[in-house]
Amino acid sequence: MRVFHKLEEVKKIKKPIVTIGTFDGVHLGHQKIIKKIIEEAKKVGGESVLLTFYPHPRMVLYPKNHGLQLLQTQKEKLNSLKETGIDNVIILPFSMEFSRMPAWNFVRDILVNSIGVHTLVIGYDHQFGKNREGNISYLHDISESFNFKVIEISAEEVNDVNVSSTKIRNALFKGNVDIPKNYLGRPFLISGKVVKGDGIGAKIGFPTANISIIDDTKLIPQNGVYGVLTTQKNKEFYGLMNIGTRPSIQTKRVEQRIEVYLLDFNRDIYGEWMEIKLLKRIRSENKFDSLEALKKQIIKDEITMRNFLGIDY
Repeated sequence: MRVFHKLEEVKKIKKPIVTIGTFDGVHLGHQKIIKKIIEEAKKVGGESVLLTFYPHPRMVLYPKNHGLQLLQTQKEKLNSLKETGIDNVIILPFSMEFSRMPAWNFVRDILVNSIGVHTLVIGYDHQFGKNREGNISYLHDISESFNFKVIEISAEEVNDVNVSSTKIRNALFKGNVDIPKNYLGRPFLISGKVVKGDGIGAKIGFPTANISIIDDTKLIPQNGVYGVLTTQKNKEFYGLMNIGTRPSIQTKRVEQRIEVYLLDFNRDIYGEWMEIKLLKRIRSENKFDSLEALKKQIIKDEITMRNFLGIDY
């Protein structure tokens, strides 16, 4: 998969079959659309192309109240897109100036002159350009003049995409990891850098990796304890992850943290990048009267996770 971050970087793409969108989550609905453009590309001996934007348009248009809680960071999305088999991803920098570009200029300058679109696969309700003046009817009207084909994504398919995204988010807000897995076709993923914490976990025999999430628009599931499968340096390890404010530990600052305790693991991983797949919600976050009581609960959590995995304690 080739990734282009500027139009000036775009190298010759053979008969580009293009779709446009944010594709947050790259869930099964998105995968269906990508499969469609890949199939169309094969028919004409061309290449599949996803045209997307970064930062997310809402972050630019509504910087103070965009309200975004995205299923994926940009890095996570690119990794998921690579797995679909798509040939090219073009990430256009989104700005206020870009948002004011008339629909005609977008089609002529970007789709036609820069990308050389052969076929545009687009949703029936897609709108673009200054004042959202461009739509599917507009594209049908001008496509012949610019010598490209338009394939409309049906209302049913578009609704499937929107419903899937909503159901995934709502489930994660409630701590449900099974519904997202069904709609994503894979476990929900959190990724970040391992940073130093307070060392309290190590004191009670359960050293944890504190995870720093770089992108503050990333959706974090409901606070609680989860059974997880982690990957770092291409090696996988099972573990327990706590998302929460650690109410059992007396601190002056109340802040949400993500901490992972890895099973059967003993290595310094500070500074490493960790990917965390959520496999099972084990319990809500609770406040314990003492660190000893917390330790006993973690032992129970580990037994629950090992029973779930079918491995010995």
